[in-house]
Amino acid sequence: MGISRDSRHKHRATGGRRNLHQKKRKFEMGRPSALCKLGAKRVRPVRCRGGNMKYRGLRVDAGNFAWGSENCTKKVRLLDVVYNSTSNELVRTKTLTKNTVVQIDAQPFKQWYLKKYGVDLAKKGKGAKGKDDKKEEPEEKQSRHVIFKLKAREAKQKMDPALEDQFQSGRLLACIASRPGQSGRCDGYIIEGEELTFYKRKLEKKK
Repeated sequence: MGISRDSRHKHRATGGRRNLHQKKRKFEMGRPSALCKLGAKRVRPVRCRGGNMKYRGLRVDAGNFAWGSENCTKKVRLLDVVYNSTSNELVRTKTLTKNTVVQIDAQPFKQWYLKKYGVDLAKKGKGAKGKDDKKEEPEEKQSRHVIFKLKAREAKQKMDPALEDQFQSGRLLACIASRPGQSGRCDGYIIEGEELTFYKRKLEKKK
């Protein structure tokens, strides 16, 4: 027996049994869930109704993640699965679904931030910039125009302290927005603001 999405097999609202007058139909067909795991990329194409294609992600280890407040997107590695509102079993088995909270590598975003603002997020506080300037001078000379441009950007720039702490640890909390089992891709966004506070509280409670 295949997986069917019909409702003929269900009881009536009153609790009575239905009389079956037809068999299962192809268009009512369902498929087993992908249960995409964290691991070396493994994607299988599936032909669907109407000749459309789905890409069944069986294992995924990287994806495009957006940093919303900075309007920046980078391809980053997935490091771990930390929270899933459906079940802790999905966290234990490192299953990737839509809206799963994962830890991603912060390095690509650190490099981008350093290039744009001249601030190294790996170091804490105001000392970060001073130490960084001494190191950077022998490597590459910056023109006066570039130095002033970075200073102007840095003056306007604001960083959430909770997010800054994560940059120091090298791991960011992110949320998956795509459906890996359907599209074969694992894309999402970095969690910040009130959402970050909410998930941090959830994770502390879990411990």
